[in-house]
Amino acid sequence: MIRPAPFLLRAMLLTGAMTPWPANAQSMAADGVALTFQAAEARLEHASPALAGADHAVNAARETQAALATLRRPVVSASAQYLQYQKTFSVDLSDAKGDAVNGAQDLLAGLPATVPAPFQEIAAEITGRLSQALPGLFALVPDTLSYRYRETVFRPTVQAAMPLYTGGAIPAIERGAAAGTSLARAQADQAREVARINLIRVYFGQLAAQSLEASALQSRDALAKLYGDAVKLEQAGVTPRAVTLQAQVARDTAEGAYQRASLAHGSARGDLSEVLDMTGVRPTTPLFVDSRPLAPVASFLGRSGEGPQARQAAAGRDLAGAGVDLARSRYRPQAFAFGEYNLNRNNALPTEPDWIVGVGARITLLSNVDRGHLLAAAKEREAAAAATEAQARKAADAATARAWDLVEGARRSFLLLNSSIAAAEKNLRVQQVSFREGEATITAVLAAEAALSAARTQRIATAYEYDLALAGLLAASNRLEAFGDHLARADQRVLPEPVR
Repeated sequence: MIRPAPFLLRAMLLTGAMTPWPANAQSMAADGVALTFQAAEARLEHASPALAGADHAVNAARETQAALATLRRPVVSASAQYLQYQKTFSVDLSDAKGDAVNGAQDLLAGLPATVPAPFQEIAAEITGRLSQALPGLFALVPDTLSYRYRETVFRPTVQAAMPLYTGGAIPAIERGAAAGTSLARAQADQAREVARINLIRVYFGQLAAQSLEASALQSRDALAKLYGDAVKLEQAGVTPRAVTLQAQVARDTAEGAYQRASLAHGSARGDLSEVLDMTGVRPTTPLFVDSRPLAPVASFLGRSGEGPQARQAAAGRDLAGAGVDLARSRYRPQAFAFGEYNLNRNNALPTEPDWIVGVGARITLLSNVDRGHLLAAAKEREAAAAATEAQARKAADAATARAWDLVEGARRSFLLLNSSIAAAEKNLRVQQVSFREGEATITAVLAAEAALSAARTQRIATAYEYDLALAGLLAASNRLEAFGDHLARADQRVLPEPVR
């Protein structure tokens, strides 16, 4: 909301009173770098760290969105392992030994019957001896056979995995990334809008302060001359000492007002120099007012809901909606494809395949996080974001209507002040002549001078109020880029008078 100009001007005066400024501020004003408002706007784009930071934030959000746009692609990775392993095999031979002894004895027992009769007795004697020797021979074979194998293996492999179905998680992530980019752009636009409004404030604020300083100087010089006339009249015996003292008080008061206005002008110069990152800026585009009425307020309401704040709220709603989709995906199954290829099959482990491909699926049956509450929380955030968006659009319309009233009020006041200044100037001349001729009191002259000074100050303040209110109206209605067009069409200019 734009505050009325008198409040802003009083704040400028207070700031100036607390900020010391060199005594040669007037000469610095003449030596400063001359800049039109359009040139100051162009300079702002390069001089504002806030705008640079906002642009970097947009670029970061855009890059993040681009990075997440390939989530459906397979993930291919290569790995290499250098392994050293040992394997021990143990075989129980006790049962095999018994079976072998029994089998061999049975075989020997049947051999004598297979030879000719003359030799059967000899064969029986030989097989008997062999049968008796068999247990001793097999006793030399251990009951358990152990074998230990040690090997070194180099294992390079290539793995691939690709999601087939994620339950909506990937679309939700992509939607959230797009919302993040929209949010960053809206924030950058708002930062640029705030920076431009601040430039309007300090650029035309310096002009207003310069005009107020010139007006205060005029009043001081006029009252100084009046004091000189009072001294002469007192010396001539025309007026009493009290009139001279009254004129002196008025002159000293005007001197104090001028000093404060000069300090405020210096402070305003410092504000503009800081915003533009320049030393000594001299604005050349004067304060302006368009005497023609504004278009109806309804014509400004059409785009008020498209401003940066409303777009930030809309992006927040989209981001919350993506959170709802992501929470829902936790209930759904996931499917994926995978594969692996061994690049060193000649040196592979015994149980390791040369390559493998397959598909898989999984679903969470029981989670240690309550998915129902997660989904409910995401829906509540979405509802809150939707309400925030509605409120932002409503607030934009209300701000537009208020700013329109301020602009129109300042315009009407400014036009009335033109005739007021003319009447005040004529009245002052009449009172000054009457005072010199002894037909009017010094009080009447002082009152006329105060009225003229107040009218001049109010005219400057009203022009400044008009410019600030116009900037607020255009910002609230998402038309701030048209400020330059309004400036060019304005038919009333308030040029600061040169400071002597």
